[in-house]
Amino acid sequence: MQMRTNCALTTTPPPPSESINREKWEKCKSKKHLVGFCRREMGVNSNRVEDFSSHEMGVRVSSESSEAVMVVAMPPQMEIHRVCLPPNKTTFQKLKHRLSEIFFPDDPLYRFKNQSSYRKLVLGLQFFFPIFHWAPTYSLALLRSDVISGLTIASLAIPQGISYAKLANLPPIIGLYSSFVPPLIYSILGSSRHLAVGPVSIASLVMGTMLNNVVSYSEDPVLYLKLAFTATFFAGLFQASLGLLRLGFIIDFLSKATLVGFMAGAAVIVSLQQLKGLLGIVHFTSKMQIIPVLTSVFQQRHEWSWQTIVMGFGFLAFLLITRQISLRRPKLFWVSAAAPLTSVILSTLLVFFLKSKVHGVSIIGNLPKGLNPPSSNMLYFHGSYLAVAIKTGIVTGILSLTEGIAVGRTFAALRNYQVDGNKEMMAIGFMNMAGSCSSCYVTTGSFSRSAVNYNAGAQTAVSNIILASTVLVTLLFLMPLFHYTPNFILAAIIITAVIGLIDYEAAYKLWKVDKLDCFACLCSFFGVLFISVPLGLAIAVGVSVFKVLLHVTRPNTMVLGNLPGTQIYQNLSRYREAMKVPSFLILAVESPIYFANSTYIQERMLRWVREEEEQIQANNGNTLKCVILDMTAVTAIDTSGIDTVCELRKMLEKRSLQFVLANPAGNVMEKLHQSKILDSFGMNGLYLTVGEAVADISSLWKARP
Repeated sequence: MQMRTNCALTTTPPPPSESINREKWEKCKSKKHLVGFCRREMGVNSNRVEDFSSHEMGVRVSSESSEAVMVVAMPPQMEIHRVCLPPNKTTFQKLKHRLSEIFFPDDPLYRFKNQSSYRKLVLGLQFFFPIFHWAPTYSLALLRSDVISGLTIASLAIPQGISYAKLANLPPIIGLYSSFVPPLIYSILGSSRHLAVGPVSIASLVMGTMLNNVVSYSEDPVLYLKLAFTATFFAGLFQASLGLLRLGFIIDFLSKATLVGFMAGAAVIVSLQQLKGLLGIVHFTSKMQIIPVLTSVFQQRHEWSWQTIVMGFGFLAFLLITRQISLRRPKLFWVSAAAPLTSVILSTLLVFFLKSKVHGVSIIGNLPKGLNPPSSNMLYFHGSYLAVAIKTGIVTGILSLTEGIAVGRTFAALRNYQVDGNKEMMAIGFMNMAGSCSSCYVTTGSFSRSAVNYNAGAQTAVSNIILASTVLVTLLFLMPLFHYTPNFILAAIIITAVIGLIDYEAAYKLWKVDKLDCFACLCSFFGVLFISVPLGLAIAVGVSVFKVLLHVTRPNTMVLGNLPGTQIYQNLSRYREAMKVPSFLILAVESPIYFANSTYIQERMLRWVREEEEQIQANNGNTLKCVILDMTAVTAIDTSGIDTVCELRKMLEKRSLQFVLANPAGNVMEKLHQSKILDSFGMNGLYLTVGEAVADISSLWKARP
């Protein structure tokens, strides 16, 4: 096959008025570098090869002609590569690959490949029941660490369980029940070594708020309990379904910004609600907005008890001081871990010995002894309140799942092991479903208890078994000791626990990094404070979804320029050293091109073209001849996007402008090919890189007579 070579070289130095560095030109000349271009053609359909032999790049513009003379430094024998289609696949193969990427990105079945039947059985048991993975290698040394950590978190879980049950408007004993069965279930099914399971403040608050809007526990305690257990069942069913169907990405709509604002707002509301216990108020509002709560506090001043105030705020100060000690010195974690139980014991003894002198101090009263009674007969699957139970279950299920998985992954990262999110969803879901049948309400992994568990040296999920065993002993033998436990100590414990949810540093970071994220955070915070907990959460999720839609419908578009001496093209506004290539307008889109943004992309690109032409006219620059669309970041395209590309080509063609595509992704290239749109672009309308497009099109212009 014959090769025809057309070369054009220049050795004339640029005049001083031009922008090229004259010293660099002399250096190139002294080294006998070629400055120019060479185009080789091998038949009609062959690849085009550019031969650039310098390592510097500049632009010379002749005063007698509007045509640009490229002074380019590129590696020799630069090949113009052909843009290839992805491997041919059937529709079934494409669907299988796509579903695999969506639902099985971690390829969970890779362990089963090339294994014997017995080994597959063992791996299956370990996959669904992680206890079979670590139990065979369990040792006494591990047991010692787990016993210490289990007893430590039990000292925190018992008072918190009683307190959080009150937060959910449930009897205190329900909180202890919820600290017994769920940890046992999780120790078998859970994959986290450090997650301490039990009631949590946010889920308790949301359940109490949503159910109390429909049914009051004081007016109909049986119906309230039925709805609480039913909501717990549906929360578990929803969580387990997400894990089984591998739909965990649904909970990602609760962004970190949303959760920061939601938890801070909930913490403020919870803390204000506890003023009822700290001030000794009997008649208090059941509403969860800041204005009704503060109004109720000051309207009931005549019910304030000075004895309750003195003891309540005294113990609150003690708990907050111990918390600060542990925060500043992590090795003293046991100080804050033991403080709640110590406070319960001291306050109970104080009230017991001063009961004849201290009047008006509210106490817990009698708590029934014994194991969790079955509650499957109390599940409410029909009636007018079923929708409320389902809605409450889904909302609390999402919140508890988000918190549990986030906490588990946090401590797994510290110890360099992996927590399977889908397994965790199933474990927490089955745990709540079993709990709903044994007088428990929604539970998940608690950050405060898990932090104590981690710092106490927990090695496996056996620490949850020790926790459950300690609660069992308490349920069987120690319940009468809580009779004189005052309600103000429960309020102080709740305030101490939730105050850590106010993360002002995270909010400040959101403001510094992403103003829209900060706006979502503030919407969530003020929505919870002034409207309601569920609606505040819904507003925050709505803002997050709006942010996603905004990014999809209004993607980033930019003008690219060349970094001198390279074949790299970057954003002109970001890299000041980047230079425009005369007669070219190089644009880039940083998103898929879908029906939702295709019109915007078309309008924005035409605006870039108009602004470029106006700037050229104002500066008497080179005439615009070619528009290149860099599709490197265009990860997908649909039929609307293809129509947009076709319309852009027609519009630019009417303006006598060449439209070129560079580096389309595999699936984008496949769709462009199947739509036959590439036929209209011709031989010089598609390139692998922007650099090859600029070089080849420039050489074609030069080769014209």
